Amino acid sequence: MENKNQPLDPRQSLDLIASMISQAQGNMSSSSFYFLLWGWVIAFCNFGMYYFHKFTNYAAYAHYVWLLGIPASIITVIYSMRQEKSKGAITHLDKIMMWLWIGMMISIFPTWMFGDKINWMVNAIVLMPIGTATFVSGIVLRFKPLLVGGIIFWISGVLCYIVSPLDQFIVGGVAMILGYLVPGYMLRNKKQ
Repeated sequence: MENKNQPLDPRQSLDLIASMISQAQGNMSSSSFYFLLWGWVIAFCNFGMYYFHKFTNYAAYAHYVWLLGIPASIITVIYSMRQEKSKGAITHLDKIMMWLWIGMMISIFPTWMFGDKINWMVNAIVLMPIGTATFVSGIVLRFKPLLVGGIIFWISGVLCYIVSPLDQFIVGGVAMILGYLVPGYMLRNKKQ
């Protein structure tokens, strides 16, 4: 009987790492859904905030557009549970990526919850951790559009400190298009 706890030789170790990265890339490319869902939802919310503040008399209620994040969160959980069942094998890198994004959401959730305390200048704060999670995803998956997306989020986060409070919503919406939607559609097309 063969001992399964034998140390791997260097070649076997490299092969194992390569297969884990390949599996994670396959899982991530099939999960372009998340980038597309959240890209559209957050872009819509940003542009909605801009619209309500600039063109209507309902600016006091504009922040309610962010409630779209609730059904998006429910959809995300349901979709991820179905994906997990259909995928079968979950790699260590899949778990790292999952916890990276959960950690990012935990980091930015209070900013959205208490956005009124900072006059809804949330983009200047939330785009930075989004950039980090996107950039790290690009490194792990070796997918350059996500690296570029992360850099776009970082630049946009800094830009939000410079522009007017109203214009930060335009910056945030454009950042979502360039940082999530473009790489998300590229991931989806890569899968096909």
